Amino acid sequence: MGKPAKIFLFFIFFTCFLTSIHSINPICNSKTFSDPKTLRSDQITVLINGYSESRIHLLRRIAARYSSSPFVASVLILWGNPKTPPETLTQITQNLTSYFGGAPISLLLQSTDSLNSRFLPRPEITTRSIAICDDDIEIDTKSFEFAFKIWDSNRDKLIGFFPRSHDLDLSLKSWIYTVHSYKYSIMLTKLMIMKTDYLEKYSCSADGKITMLRDYVDEMKNCEDILMNFVISDEADSGPVLVEAKRLRDHGDARNEENGEMEMRNVGLSSRRREHRKRRGECIREFHKVLGRMPLRYSYGKLVNSVGEQGLCVKGGKLVFCDQQIF
Repeated sequence: MGKPAKIFLFFIFFTCFLTSIHSINPICNSKTFSDPKTLRSDQITVLINGYSESRIHLLRRIAARYSSSPFVASVLILWGNPKTPPETLTQITQNLTSYFGGAPISLLLQSTDSLNSRFLPRPEITTRSIAICDDDIEIDTKSFEFAFKIWDSNRDKLIGFFPRSHDLDLSLKSWIYTVHSYKYSIMLTKLMIMKTDYLEKYSCSADGKITMLRDYVDEMKNCEDILMNFVISDEADSGPVLVEAKRLRDHGDARNEENGEMEMRNVGLSSRRREHRKRRGECIREFHKVLGRMPLRYSYGKLVNSVGEQGLCVKGGKLVFCDQQIF
């Protein structure tokens, strides 16, 4: 082989090497992560995705509620809005430190507004499980703790509260994103619990296909939750687990009265939903195409904290379930 040919091959190798380095997030090479043997199983780390300055008051309240649970080791607010003024961030941090007696609350600035950033492994995580949630979802403490206990018995599975589904449209011969009343295969990142290991599998996988799909998420600015469902279902070879909450409020749901005029919701919401489902259906098709397989698995039913009486009785002049007491 002549010298020019050797130089050309070296150039190709060096270029591929640089591309490989660029495709792996630098945090994946960190030496500061906790030893997996030291990660706690009796507590969970809560990661709240923060972006909107208009929700800061709500964010503080949600973070404080999680912090008050004895099952929570720490609350990490992942702030992903690069346009937020520094003084606003300082104010958020100062107000967060005013909560005493609970788990520590920290504000972590994302280095990018990429949706993939919420799934980065972080040295601040000291538990074997994590809760991924949005800054507009409020859940009662007992329901959250119940979900954590369910994860403890199903550590390889994804535990969640907001189910969706994939399906095969036979007329179009194409995968679609939808909602079924009796089965589900996807959990939304509005609130879900999983083992910490999946962060590394999502963000640090040496599989070039996963890298391509993370790039696709950035391109679409959508579907990071669907991709995580693909990763977990492929690893666990099973579907997610749906848990029922006693009180679970989605402040960001467009069907809330305070989120807009009735006329706007009646006219525009259905079209926005169609476009939303269309885009997420595109993601499912692309993920399936690149991976060459469909790892999503269906699950059925949901787990409840307790089973109550179905019969109705009159107590205290009110019609209630017969096992409820009126004082």
